Amino acid sequence: MKKVMTLLLLTMVTMTSQAQELKQIPYQDGEQKLNGLITANTAKKGAAVLILPAWKGIDNEAKQAALQLEKEGYIAFIADIYGEGNIPSDNTAASKIAGHYKTDYKAYQHRITLALEQLKKEGADPNKIAIIGYCFGGTGALEAARAHLPVNAVVSIHGGLSKSANRPNGAIKTKVLVEHPADDKSVSKEDYDGLVNELNEGKADWQIVTYANSGHTFTNPESPEYNPVMAKRAWAHTLLFLKEVLN
Repeated sequence: MKKVMTLLLLTMVTMTSQAQELKQIPYQDGEQKLNGLITANTAKKGAAVLILPAWKGIDNEAKQAALQLEKEGYIAFIADIYGEGNIPSDNTAASKIAGHYKTDYKAYQHRITLALEQLKKEGADPNKIAIIGYCFGGTGALEAARAHLPVNAVVSIHGGLSKSANRPNGAIKTKVLVEHPADDKSVSKEDYDGLVNELNEGKADWQIVTYANSGHTFTNPESPEYNPVMAKRAWAHTLLFLKEVLN
């Protein structure tokens, strides 16, 4: 009996371990190889979340978000926006490459589209997909809404809120949640007000939650600006929103 129980326990531990691993998924943009990461629960088609990482590419915050989303029953896929061989090594390099995609927003939207297509190929229900993004990825989440990409909702977590002044506001049909740190020095009042105006003109279903005593990267445990109380609340708000839009 002890042997049976031991084997059962080992099996359960092994299954749990396997379920909490991320698998690398290669995909292409022309000749550029992209390497995304996906959760292990793709066998059964279901609701899914595309994660857009911060400006240094796929990082621990994105990976932990994917694993937590898997526990909630979602398929999670972390997009590779920059591509193999283009991962920035420091903030200067990250600022340069992220700046390129912020300026060439259509290229950014295209890379997000490719990731969405790959996520569907991996088993996501095409009618139940949301996007969440951190920092630069939060900007990408808003770009996905502006591009009318076929998703139920987007979540921008301490993302950049501005767009070029020469881009007109348009309809936004995707539901939008913005999680904004109150002390984010990278977002001006003009940026904030401009986004509110854009969402209102676009007749969007939107909300902004502002987190007190929080700097830009308040959700990242590896950041000196990490605020565990507010980060926990932000994640709870994310899950509540996803439950509404994907179930």
